Amino acid sequence: MASNPPRQCCTIGVKHAGESTGKIIKIAGKYDGYLATPLAEKVHDGVGILILPDVISIFENSKLVADQFAANGYLTLILDIFNGDALSLNRPANFDFMGWLASGSTGDNPHTKEAVDPIVLDGIKTLKEQYGVKKLGAAGYCFGAKYVVRHYKDGIDVGYLAHPSFVDEDELEGITGPLSIAAAETDSIFPADKRHRSEEILQNVGQPYQINLYSGVVHGFSIRGDPSKKQEKFAKEQAFLQAVAWFDEYLL
Repeated sequence: MASNPPRQCCTIGVKHAGESTGKIIKIAGKYDGYLATPLAEKVHDGVGILILPDVISIFENSKLVADQFAANGYLTLILDIFNGDALSLNRPANFDFMGWLASGSTGDNPHTKEAVDPIVLDGIKTLKEQYGVKKLGAAGYCFGAKYVVRHYKDGIDVGYLAHPSFVDEDELEGITGPLSIAAAETDSIFPADKRHRSEEILQNVGQPYQINLYSGVVHGFSIRGDPSKKQEKFAKEQAFLQAVAWFDEYLL
């Protein structure tokens, strides 16, 4: 495996201040999405970004990130890949994470690849068919990173991952376009050995790639970091700029 499965650290973090400006839409008449639309004079025509989120899914932090992608000209959709069963921030240490992944909060709403893959496909289809996206970037945060890697073959042209979890080596080997990764110095899910192994795989794949390591931060920093702490704020902002620069280079 190129990164380890999610665990409690995937829910720990700080809610960010700000007022989101996008809107909630329905995907395929079933799933929630958050759509952030660029100003007409700034829009990159025919280009969009699909955000595949961490287990907190569509919440203020992820909405603000989507709004910032839109401010940089990208029509941006956050997709609720958990089918209405996202987790709240800061779950207790005894939370049964793997049980939730296997069957969801109600016992009949799993968050396995068999359940998530069709949602991602519907999100890609919506952006391409309803919103005219011809070139698609995808940003995967923690849990969502796996599904960026899995779905290059289904229409993702360029990928960005922040502190990825659950990515299998064969999935990483299968990417067909550029990939950028933002990694935390302290991360039991994407530790140094997994980063180095991912680097080896990406070298062999032969697509453009980038792995940036941010010191003084932990898993989840790019979406749940504490902006009141200078180093975390800097890393969070730089990881976002890393994503924008990557998409600007390979999508436009």
